[in-house]
Amino acid sequence: MQHNWSLNYWVQNRMTEQVLIAGVDEVGRGPLAGPVVTAAVILDPNNPIEGLNDSKKLTEKRREALEPIIKERALAWALGRSEPEEIDQINVLQATLVAMKRAVESLTVQPSHALVDGNQAPNLSCPVTTIIKGDQSEACIAAASILAKVARDSEMQEMDKHYPGYGLAKHKGYPTKQHQEALIELGVTPIHRRSFKPVQLALK
Repeated sequence: MQHNWSLNYWVQNRMTEQVLIAGVDEVGRGPLAGPVVTAAVILDPNNPIEGLNDSKKLTEKRREALEPIIKERALAWALGRSEPEEIDQINVLQATLVAMKRAVESLTVQPSHALVDGNQAPNLSCPVTTIIKGDQSEACIAAASILAKVARDSEMQEMDKHYPGYGLAKHKGYPTKQHQEALIELGVTPIHRRSFKPVQLALK
């Protein structure tokens, strides 16, 4: 799928100054279990990557094929996260913004601007532009969505080995019927978000 990426700060500015744009995205706001995982990616305009798109629109196989390419060709990339306990303490939106900040601050090269998927901006040291469905219009955000998705999915597959019976490898912690029934039958694990209603019901 080809995209005409709507923002290209490099093309507009590289003749006068070096402008480093970080794409930022998250995965895992909706699940009942596991962390929110975020990623920040600064792409190299001289080393483009074909096939970038919203991670949800790509197959698992395609995401896993693109992940090492993004890591190899990007000028910088980093992951951030917020754990279930943190999500319960400050709510999932605030935990997501904190995780985004952690990802950006972990970049080995600090950006001069950040493009963030959605309509909520994390508190960063650089200017931020929020873009609804940015993972479908901005290559750097699409790259971030892929890294975050692959990292979180891999972690949930590993958690399935530690907490069998919940189906975590299949649904990645999302509130499927199987997951909610397993919560009632097997109980709540340390990786479940106790502030989420289905988990609260299982605790009663």
